[in-house]
Amino acid sequence: MKLYITPGSPYARMARVVVQEKKLEDRVEIIEAQTRTENSPYYEINPSGRVPYLVLDDGSGLEESALVCRYLDALDGAPTLDSAPDAPDWELPRLEAMARSLLDGIGVWSREFVYRPAEIRSDFIIGHETARAMRMLDVFEREIDNPVLNGPLNMAQLTLACALHGRDLLAGGVDWRGDRPKLAAWVDRIGERRSFASTKPPPRKPH
Repeated sequence: MKLYITPGSPYARMARVVVQEKKLEDRVEIIEAQTRTENSPYYEINPSGRVPYLVLDDGSGLEESALVCRYLDALDGAPTLDSAPDAPDWELPRLEAMARSLLDGIGVWSREFVYRPAEIRSDFIIGHETARAMRMLDVFEREIDNPVLNGPLNMAQLTLACALHGRDLLAGGVDWRGDRPKLAAWVDRIGERRSFASTKPPPRKPH
């Protein structure tokens, strides 16, 4: 199988983490895709140009990080990412959805800084996504002791960690850690896992 990624994508990072957690390095070849480039050869493989994209042995492809992660998780016949022992049935999906919302919002916010020169950035988008992220980070500061976020690695933990680990400063140099010590400590702990430490995103340089 071939997993197409970009080093800075938190969505691709989720899949890269699962490859390591499930010890699939010998089965999954990780390939850096050329995205956001006109006429990239990657578009012949995945027309949407998004990552992660997993090409299966039969030539078919899977797109969307949660789907790719769940497929990889199930390859050994013992999936674990959707398991939260002793938690109410909807607690893991609830926290996963919240973490995904945070990740998606941070992505929109970051792209304004990474891909747009200062003179054409949207003050509305920046303000809206900054406020949304701060609200959600405050929620996770309160939720971080939840057993779902502290047991074996699951989709909620994976999504939240890939949103925040390695990003001490969010878009525009915003420090999210200072007023959220419990969340910051949680991110530091999960970042000590080899799968997270080895996939830490490179620094981003805005226009």
